[in-house]
Amino acid sequence: MSHFGITDFWTYVIGVVIIVLLPGPNSLLVLTTAVQHGVREGYRAACAIFLGDAILMLLAVVGVASLLKAEPMLFTVIKISGALYLCYLGAGLLWKAWRLFLTRDMVVKPVTPVKMAAHSFRRALLLSLSNPKAILFFISFFIQFVNPAYAHPGLSFLILGVVLEIISAIYLSVLIFAGVQLAIWFQRRRLLTAGATSAVGALFIGFGVKLATATLS
Repeated sequence: MSHFGITDFWTYVIGVVIIVLLPGPNSLLVLTTAVQHGVREGYRAACAIFLGDAILMLLAVVGVASLLKAEPMLFTVIKISGALYLCYLGAGLLWKAWRLFLTRDMVVKPVTPVKMAAHSFRRALLLSLSNPKAILFFISFFIQFVNPAYAHPGLSFLILGVVLEIISAIYLSVLIFAGVQLAIWFQRRRLLTAGATSAVGALFIGFGVKLATATLS
């Protein structure tokens, strides 16, 4: 890959695999969506994550990372907005778990609202775009593997971004199909389902608190 301005390509691939495998709100949302609504909705959420990551990578390349560093107030506004959205998602899951705990029906019935497709995509896209530190991460991570002397660094960033998206797609696909199997297993275990849902909700709130206290350094 050196003729495309990329250095230590396989080191980059290993780093991406490790980063993708780390638990985070994006992968957790895709898994939760697949558990609750099936493969199709899981992939809609995953596609929104892919789009969100692509937008963040593009923003990183065009210099928005520098803008966030130069304007701390802008970073704070975006950070707090993202944290509130994560806490909102977590609170929604906690409320759903509480309702599930109180219900007398031992079978967890799938929720299939008419606009579920749009809702799954929009929710995942907003989540993907809600962390301003992701922009800083992309530029700080990518820049380590791009030769500064290469005449077309945009091409280098594009290749690195495509590799990241492919690895992410493989991982999220595993989560989606694992989520469907989990849904079948949880279907007749009301209390266990409520407990798992509340744990995921608490994790989202934890992610929100962590983002709210994040700094640029």
